[in-house]
Amino acid sequence: MNIEFSKFHGAGNDFVLIDNREGLYDLSEEQIALLCHRRFGIGADGLMFLEASSEYDFKMKYYNSDGREGSMCGNGGRCITAFADYIGINKSHFLFQAVDGLHQSDIIDKNNASWEVNLQMQNVDVIERNGKNFFLDTGSPHHVEFVDNVDDIDVFAKGKSIRNSDLYKPKNGTNVNFVSFDGDIVKLRTYERGVEDETLACGTGATAVAIATALHSEHPKSSYKLRALGGVLKVRFERDGDQFSNIWLEGPAVLVFSGTINL
Repeated sequence: MNIEFSKFHGAGNDFVLIDNREGLYDLSEEQIALLCHRRFGIGADGLMFLEASSEYDFKMKYYNSDGREGSMCGNGGRCITAFADYIGINKSHFLFQAVDGLHQSDIIDKNNASWEVNLQMQNVDVIERNGKNFFLDTGSPHHVEFVDNVDDIDVFAKGKSIRNSDLYKPKNGTNVNFVSFDGDIVKLRTYERGVEDETLACGTGATAVAIATALHSEHPKSSYKLRALGGVLKVRFERDGDQFSNIWLEGPAVLVFSGTINL
């Protein structure tokens, strides 16, 4: 089976994207994991099908690199928007279906193989606090932990321990974010559930960190610039106490290459 694909990344968070509007592909968990494998496949943090929708511009179906269908992926939502434009769905404003509901996305700018994409996230009104740590769901579940310096953290070891801890087993585990500050810049690093490793960026994680920062800070803001290992993301929102709405995630979506692979 020959599969046409494109590879995109959003601040280093990379994805295999496949146009499946004709319903040609029905891949197994093992096949998806192989395509995402960095030595035996294309290599990616996840894989997405862009599928047809009778009501909206398209449907986003997201799989983690372990081959299993995942929860919402923020950078994936931005990258699939750029991919939609790339394959000829020529719009500047999109409305698409994802696992956690409808999302609006906007192409702010486009320059050759790079897009700037703004994605509206779901509202957040349930936030758990545990000392200086927070747990919230921004389409995917996130543990947010504030530390002195994220550069000093063993993200793989500590993230894996928290992800599989007794606290989060009833929630089917969690993504883990570590956060520190460099002036006005919020620095974060992420251990991603389903990838089971540190990733260079995470969109739902950046969203969770921005909200947690607003709750944690003595001088909260309504927008934050966040620096992940792979680049900068921006999050803005409206706040009413512990309720956050009109949440937008903005950042780059870059085409790495396109090709055909035989599976």
